[in-house]
Amino acid sequence: MTPGGLREALMAILNFGRRNAAAAPTDARLETFLNGYSIEVMPRTASKVEDFKALLPRGTRVYIAHIDGTPIEEMVETAARLTDDGFDVMPHFPARIIPDAATLQDWIARYQGEAGIKQGLILAGGVAEPKGEFHSSMQLLETGLFDQAGFTHLHVAGHPEGNKDIDPNGGDAEVMEALRWKQAFADRTDAQMALATQFAFDAQPIIAWANRLQSEGLTLPIHVGVAGPAKLQTLIKFAIACGVGPSLKVLQKRAMDVTKLVLPYEPTDVLRDLAQHKAENPDSLIAQTHIFPLGGIKSAAEWVTNNAGQAGVPAARVAAG
Repeated sequence: MTPGGLREALMAILNFGRRNAAAAPTDARLETFLNGYSIEVMPRTASKVEDFKALLPRGTRVYIAHIDGTPIEEMVETAARLTDDGFDVMPHFPARIIPDAATLQDWIARYQGEAGIKQGLILAGGVAEPKGEFHSSMQLLETGLFDQAGFTHLHVAGHPEGNKDIDPNGGDAEVMEALRWKQAFADRTDAQMALATQFAFDAQPIIAWANRLQSEGLTLPIHVGVAGPAKLQTLIKFAIACGVGPSLKVLQKRAMDVTKLVLPYEPTDVLRDLAQHKAENPDSLIAQTHIFPLGGIKSAAEWVTNNAGQAGVPAARVAAG
């Protein structure tokens, strides 16, 4: 066989394996837990994706992260593109980069006018000093502007492993107080609210946190954040920067294993544990998966396609029959 022929044969075998892996998920509980998953993009990364329909199932909720310095025009343009492609778009509204209520009202109007948006992830934002009068998600919600605009879904941040920006001295007293306020807000309004959590690498802290919230009377569903496939060094960098807590030990342990050091991390283990917990505890607040594509949206979407069965089939593949 010629070198060219050998190369073609190897590629054919590789592609055959990929197709079969995508068509035959190995874990029914994992498939169920991944059904209806959400994912996050930024305008600059979205601009590099030629066709989202080739990556994501139709109707996938796509959060658009608003990083400080990103023009609102780019955010709205990305939202409109994804909406036109048939996705359920939820842009971020970070309190600390919004200078005043007039700006917030303008952003809401732009999203609605150009992309038909009626949902948002309301959060404090990752900057140290507020740009203006807002410093918390609660202040944004208190303006009443989302309600006036007819927003139907308002998600807020959740921190299973704590948040040192909110509780700088450790513990979670302030975090829990904020969650009680958000629960009360949900109870007195028509908004459908959920907690979108920071990513973690171990199921047990998430499960313990969910159980604690439920024991204290909170009912907000939890959309568990996990990191998509990525190089170990990349994940450790993001984890430290984002304040990931005890579950960081999972990555540290992996870094000590030379057999895994060069392999990309995948969220299979943590999601299987969460899927098992949900199957055994259907009343758990843990509701579904949210993926942070820290290693790239393509690799994250392909991982889901290969593990979620019919729930992970991209829209373009469904349309092609």
